[in-house]
Amino acid sequence: MFVPTLIMGLLATILVAVGYYQGNGAHLQGLKSALTLTVSLMPLLVFAFVVAGMIQVLIPASIVSRWVGPESGFRGILLGSIAGGLAPGGPYVSLPIAAGLVQSGAGVGTMVAFLTGWSLWAVARLPMEIGILGWRLTLARVVSTLVFPPLAGLIAQFLFERIE
Repeated sequence: MFVPTLIMGLLATILVAVGYYQGNGAHLQGLKSALTLTVSLMPLLVFAFVVAGMIQVLIPASIVSRWVGPESGFRGILLGSIAGGLAPGGPYVSLPIAAGLVQSGAGVGTMVAFLTGWSLWAVARLPMEIGILGWRLTLARVVSTLVFPPLAGLIAQFLFERIE
């Protein structure tokens, strides 16, 4: 986590400096916006990290390994796909949950399927999507993406499971 933090810190510093030199208090407006965003997202982040930590502590590694570990095979990939599609919230919720599962022994293929299912299926997003885009386009998108989370999980398992 050190390198991404360093890169993000450097990028933030550069952008604040650009805002400062641009004048008109752009750097202060940006920092105020960042503070507002931090305050509004902090409870969600804290709870997501608590969930991720509790997953690591409360769910025995043997259960995680059996259901979604490398040896769970296609069943684990399918479970990961479905769980990802049902996962609530955005990346602030799903990524810590995935990280907690990985720390508890989940397999690469299963977690790729989880993240791909979260990204493509997103059941919680369907009502808004239907309301904005209509049934026909939403159905076309859902049907055309059904195969991808399990397929991505299988590819990841085949290519990367042996590296660990």
